[in-house]
Amino acid sequence: MKTLYSLSIILVLSFTMVSFEKNESDKKTLITKNAFANFNDSETKVSNTILNDFFRRYSDLKKYKSDVLSLYKSRSFGTIWYDEGQINEFASVLYEKAKKTDNLTIPYQKEIDQLFDSSETKLSKTDADMLLSSLYIVYTKKSNSDSKKLSYDAMLKDFLNYSTIEEASATTVKDDKDLFDQYYKLQGVLKQYKKLDRSNKWKPIVTETPYKELRPDAVSNTISQVRTRLYLLGDLKHDSKSDVYDRELMDAVMKYKVRNGFKPNYILAEEHIKEMNIPIADKVKTLTLNMERCRSISSLIVNSDEYVLVNVPSYELYYVKNGKVVLTSSVFVGSPLTKTTIFNAEIDRIVFSPYWTVPQSIVDNELKLKIAADPNYLADHNMEMVNGQVRQKPGPENSLGLVKFMFPNPDDIYMHDTPSKTLFDFEKRTFSHGCVNVKMAKELAIAMLKDYPEWTSEKIDKAMAGKTENSFKLSKKVPIYITYFTSWVNDKGEIGFYQDIYEKDNELNVLPSPQEPIVAN
Repeated sequence: MKTLYSLSIILVLSFTMVSFEKNESDKKTLITKNAFANFNDSETKVSNTILNDFFRRYSDLKKYKSDVLSLYKSRSFGTIWYDEGQINEFASVLYEKAKKTDNLTIPYQKEIDQLFDSSETKLSKTDADMLLSSLYIVYTKKSNSDSKKLSYDAMLKDFLNYSTIEEASATTVKDDKDLFDQYYKLQGVLKQYKKLDRSNKWKPIVTETPYKELRPDAVSNTISQVRTRLYLLGDLKHDSKSDVYDRELMDAVMKYKVRNGFKPNYILAEEHIKEMNIPIADKVKTLTLNMERCRSISSLIVNSDEYVLVNVPSYELYYVKNGKVVLTSSVFVGSPLTKTTIFNAEIDRIVFSPYWTVPQSIVDNELKLKIAADPNYLADHNMEMVNGQVRQKPGPENSLGLVKFMFPNPDDIYMHDTPSKTLFDFEKRTFSHGCVNVKMAKELAIAMLKDYPEWTSEKIDKAMAGKTENSFKLSKKVPIYITYFTSWVNDKGEIGFYQDIYEKDNELNVLPSPQEPIVAN
């Protein structure tokens, strides 16, 4: 299995379906919609007649016919080694690897060489693609000579989503089973964005100066440009070219805003145009960077049947159980000066109606002056001094709310409820001193305690009455991953791009700053 894996990494494939040229022996073509409909491409299929004619003319490859046929059949007879009418980069990887393989005889090497040199080839795209598919079979057989049985099609399917030359040439990559599934979701979007980048359809949105917020029923040339942008991104099914901010565009704007973490309304402010004007090539960089973050996340998440994941840039929490997202909640996190630490740990306790022992740094920097100015400050805020430390008593106004989730860590941060529910209405939610504040904290506690029958809904309500602290130790610790993904694909397959609030992307020197809208003269 190890041999098959390394080979598949070498032969990472990009199966974007593009048009075959019409073959002289078969003029009939079938047009179908592309799998990524929001990029508005089409593909041309070919019949078995073309394949049979190919193997008649290239008789030395007849023994590979069934294997090659299987590759095309499972892909609806679309091309494998062509993108946008050109030989793709993965065909080049295959070609270079095959040439460097000792004692490998390449059938029809002269014809294949012509595909990669500067001279004009007389081969049709169908012939060229099938020659390369045959080369793939020949190379794979040679590289896996110690294997009794190979499934070429399965190997391609398993590694279908790898999408860069760097990945194709990599020799040290985590085993497929050890990669966080978000990696493959991002990878699928990366293919779409690369294709969109190559299409040259991504044009800057030009606005009037000074910019005025656009609202429903507005009429503007900017509206028609936004409409085209949202059509390319898949938020609109059709591009009417209309410059009127109508109901159809309202729905698309709302979809765009929700998936990108903006406040859900119909106003198109200047910041939204700036985000839409970020070059597609920069979006590709963002996706690639976050795929690498998936590599760095602990492989334990792959084998966890239950975990909590907090994504700081999107201000969201996911509770996953048995492979399904059971609960999603908004959160707010640490400010840029008191950043929430990115790490993983294990939740071992749930504490209801907790005390809050105020960190000494907060006492020194904030409370001392308030206490000095108002001798009743502690009593008025339900606080007390215990053993030289300030703590806040349980209650609905406690800064930790009515429940907290404990996971031992050197930074002494945790996850908890909050009485400040209105803060979740803000678009940018960096308000805490580092802890994660959860909007649906009670619902999370209920979901996590479903396997503990003694914790009925009545008992949880009583424990959260805010009178007496009640700590429950979990018999099974729940992993928690506090992550930093500036792009994320949700369960609906929708991609979201989020602000780099702690400038961690910029630290890696891979992302540009947001682009200003281009102003019309």
